[in-house]
Amino acid sequence: MTTDGELTTLAAAGDAEAFRSLYRRHVDAVYRVAAALLPSAADAEDATQDAFVTAWRKLDGFQLEGASALPWLATICRYVCANRMRALRRDQALARGVVDERTPARLDVEQDAIDAEVAERIARDVAALSDTDREIFVLCVSHGYAYEAAAAELGLTSGAVRNRLSRIRRRLRNTLQEGNAP
Repeated sequence: MTTDGELTTLAAAGDAEAFRSLYRRHVDAVYRVAAALLPSAADAEDATQDAFVTAWRKLDGFQLEGASALPWLATICRYVCANRMRALRRDQALARGVVDERTPARLDVEQDAIDAEVAERIARDVAALSDTDREIFVLCVSHGYAYEAAAAELGLTSGAVRNRLSRIRRRLRNTLQEGNAP
């Protein structure tokens, strides 16, 4: 079986069949990322396709880190979904007549400030985690690894990764909720 590294190298050289193989291998997982972030199946399908089009365009000079292209594809998908959600919010606000054409820029700046504050709090909490928990968080959340892949990377069982990640997420949620309390 051809590895993701071989497929991305071939695809970067212009081999469309190699990219199709990469697509078939990861399309379901990328769709699940999009479906978790977007309000409808149609939006998730569009975002999945946009993510693969973006990946195709970014192949030139791409160096695969690790054995799987999925973390890279999932990251592209998350950015595509974030852009799509901003567009949806802006379109909905315009449709309701809530804002004029200048307002979306102000809303994005406000949202960016809120996002930066949340990201800073999360980064502080992640930095305070044990080395193993921090690795689990980075692999599963930042890089999109499945429990099994993260477990293999860290020498743990997939159940241990799942349980620890659940505790990490609960801790982060509690921290964020405490920060939002009046």
